[in-house]
Amino acid sequence: MYAVIQTGGKQYRVSEGTTLRVEKIAADEGASIEIDKVLMVADGDDIKVGAPYVEGGKVTATVKAHGKGKKVRIIKFKRRKHHLKRQGHRQAYTEIEVTGISAG
Repeated sequence: MYAVIQTGGKQYRVSEGTTLRVEKIAADEGASIEIDKVLMVADGDDIKVGAPYVEGGKVTATVKAHGKGKKVRIIKFKRRKHHLKRQGHRQAYTEIEVTGISAG
């Protein structure tokens, strides 16, 4: 059984026991969260597709950790103009583990 969920503007295919990194969620480590934006649930040949979300579908997950990703370096350079601008960015993430899927 697997599901396609939407969180943080991105879509993920998950099944029970899957660990993934998503955009930062405001929840404490060890807390249980429910994601109700379920786009599709598949259990063998039984497939439910939402329009846009599956009615009554939800995915429960446990927050494992919070952190920051690898540094991305941004450089803006204009030749012959004596212009160089450097900037760095580290995207915050939340690592979750899927504990349950229900189709509703």
